[in-house]
Amino acid sequence: MRVKTACAAASLAAIAFSSQAFSAADDGKAYDGAQRQVVVDGRIGYVMTHRAWAVHQSPEGKVECTNGYNDGPREQFKQLFPNDGKKRTLVETQIMREARQWFPDTSEEPFTFKDAGGKVSYGLNLDGKVDGDDFTGPDGVKGVDNQLYRAIGCIANYRAPEGTIYHFEQEYMRRYNYNRMMIELSGVDSLVNDPEVEVTSYRGLDPLLTSATGESFIAGGTERPDMRFGKPFISHWKGKIVDGVLITDAQDYRFPSGQAFDTNDYHYIRGAQLQLKLTDNGAEGMIAGYIDVEWFNHHLNTSWSTHHQSYGQLSAPSLYRALNRLADGYPDPKTGQMRGISGALNVKYTQVYIDHPPRETADAAGAVTPKAPTAASR
Repeated sequence: MRVKTACAAASLAAIAFSSQAFSAADDGKAYDGAQRQVVVDGRIGYVMTHRAWAVHQSPEGKVECTNGYNDGPREQFKQLFPNDGKKRTLVETQIMREARQWFPDTSEEPFTFKDAGGKVSYGLNLDGKVDGDDFTGPDGVKGVDNQLYRAIGCIANYRAPEGTIYHFEQEYMRRYNYNRMMIELSGVDSLVNDPEVEVTSYRGLDPLLTSATGESFIAGGTERPDMRFGKPFISHWKGKIVDGVLITDAQDYRFPSGQAFDTNDYHYIRGAQLQLKLTDNGAEGMIAGYIDVEWFNHHLNTSWSTHHQSYGQLSAPSLYRALNRLADGYPDPKTGQMRGISGALNVKYTQVYIDHPPRETADAAGAVTPKAPTAASR
């Protein structure tokens, strides 16, 4: 009994000492319940753990997809080439249809494309206007621009949770280090209200820190930014924090998006804006802007083969036509054709410490030697 009492007293003393130590070290920066310092030198980092194209769904799509979902490659192939006894060559059937993936055009095709309807969508008011093509956000905000939702909202591949692309984009984003997407806020005085902060995006090099089951993500890990091969993914925003929500200006943003078999590619959002609810442990919200149509189509076909697209009734040639028809931003200076389509990503982040490498190191003799480059993580 005396041993137990002594141990308990020692434990209480240790806790009291730790509390005093933390209290003495507290310089007014943000801490969580465990006294973990998360804003260091005015900086806080987050790593992305969830990403999906913003598709507002009703049960079974009865609101936005009143005519059902779109047909995919297999259904369209049967319409074009029915089993009617007519002899057809491989070139004029399968190879022709596969070529349409890589050399698309906007000519009329004999299929009906089903746009997503309804009045509600995720996204932001990107153009500062409220007009007939706009949606209302789930929070009641008017003038939401999300024409990408009209194009992909009734394609089963993009719908949660059963859509193949929806599912595997989450899986591969977490599995492949190529997809490690991070942001770092600097100049942070408060995570609640701060009139001026800066935001920088990076591609990271390290795996995500998960729980023992692998089903959730733990805050407080360390991530190294890829300052060599990841340079194309570095973007900068000016922003502010209002009532715990980060709001940024618009900047172009490329982000890594490797998919099946670690095929590495990226998406390109013109005029991307971030709107994220911040906490000490993570952030959640959306990235909205104008998705580059040509690059969206390129990413689709380099990342997902025709048979992958068939799983969720996604016809790339038909979607390409819809993207061009619905595009609403960044007109081509020569043709006037819109090159960007408004859209949004629903995203979640977990707090991390971003470990920036030193720009240079000194050897024993005092000579300054450039730091060896870090190879891209795979």
